[in-house]
Amino acid sequence: MSPSVIGRGKPGDPTQTERRAILHCDLDAFYASVEQRDHPEYRGRPVIVGGHKGDRGVVAAASYEARTFGIRSAMPLQTASRLCPDGIFVPGDHEAYGKASDAVMALFEERTPLVEPISLDEAFLDVTATEHLFGGAEQIARDLKADVRAKCGLVLSVGVAANKLCAKVGSDLRKPDGLVVVLPGTEAQFLAPLELQRLWGVGPKTREFLEGWGMRTIGDLARYDLAQLEARLGEHGRAIWERANGIDEGTVESWMAPKSVGHEHTFDRNTLDPTVLESMLLRLCEHVGERLRAGEHRGKTITLKLRVAPFETRTRQRTLAVGTDDDLSVYRVGRQLLRDALREDRENGRSSPVRLIGISVSGLEAGRQLGLFDHARTVRLNAALDAVRARFGDGALDRASARDVREGRKFGGGFMRRPR
Repeated sequence: MSPSVIGRGKPGDPTQTERRAILHCDLDAFYASVEQRDHPEYRGRPVIVGGHKGDRGVVAAASYEARTFGIRSAMPLQTASRLCPDGIFVPGDHEAYGKASDAVMALFEERTPLVEPISLDEAFLDVTATEHLFGGAEQIARDLKADVRAKCGLVLSVGVAANKLCAKVGSDLRKPDGLVVVLPGTEAQFLAPLELQRLWGVGPKTREFLEGWGMRTIGDLARYDLAQLEARLGEHGRAIWERANGIDEGTVESWMAPKSVGHEHTFDRNTLDPTVLESMLLRLCEHVGERLRAGEHRGKTITLKLRVAPFETRTRQRTLAVGTDDDLSVYRVGRQLLRDALREDRENGRSSPVRLIGISVSGLEAGRQLGLFDHARTVRLNAALDAVRARFGDGALDRASARDVREGRKFGGGFMRRPR
């Protein structure tokens, strides 16, 4: 596919040799595309990832065939079922998505060490120092698109620019299978005709304000009086004005520490059964603890999330004196937060069945060194559990305490082999 080239820059101009060369690479309809790749019978048909037809929960991804029916990410699955009753609804295979993402990221890292993953399906690449090895930034983009298709069976859209902002906007413009090149010095020209919502920092409320002042495009914002924007919106006004003029000094960070680690679960049916809730909470805490240890992080702030009927979201939070990466420690705090929330409901004469439960750990710090109040036995047990599950899968080994919770007995300890 021929790229869209924006601007009339002169690649040989020595003033441009100091410019950065940034790529934003985005896999098209990633989850749904992996499903279509791995299941040939799905190809050319509407695929909706997130659950079975009519389930509770929301759409995680939709193939381009499904999007023609108006289906979008975050839409309730029940709505998607009505819009596309003949669609293929799948719960998703996160192991397959992770492997596909790893394979694509490895191709990125062959071109530059400066790869900043944003999610499983997109990343920024800074090829400033390596583009001369591969024929230039545009050629790198072309080669990556071809490699991802040939080696991974997926389709990649790429934006090429001198900054992250324009590279990101460019990759979104010609989906699917797009390639947009914004030549250095033409950033404002490129952005000017686009809708305001394409600009970072312009959400629904900001757009409403800007449209109220007569602005419709990014170019309108770029031409607006900066002093008035700052008077009305403060520092945010200056930030979006600079972006509208193509100014973005953000750098590509090859690794960014996560701000939090969390998991959540949507129940098929609302429930107030404490055994069901605490059993699922324990399972979520196990996943959180495993991820904390794998990333060598410890966290201090534990947050419980509950979504109750009809659609109210509640959170409760507690901060520990020292960070932890132990799932049972996270569970004990989360369980108490859950019990406090349910008791408060009862005391207030309310009965709010739970639709979703989640647990997260934030306030992360790096390092797995033994804390002052950690027990060496707990650390060894967690390491053993992680090792067994890494080799034989999550279902290979369970804690006896998980069985105790599920069966309503007093919280215990130790390990047990899960039934086959």
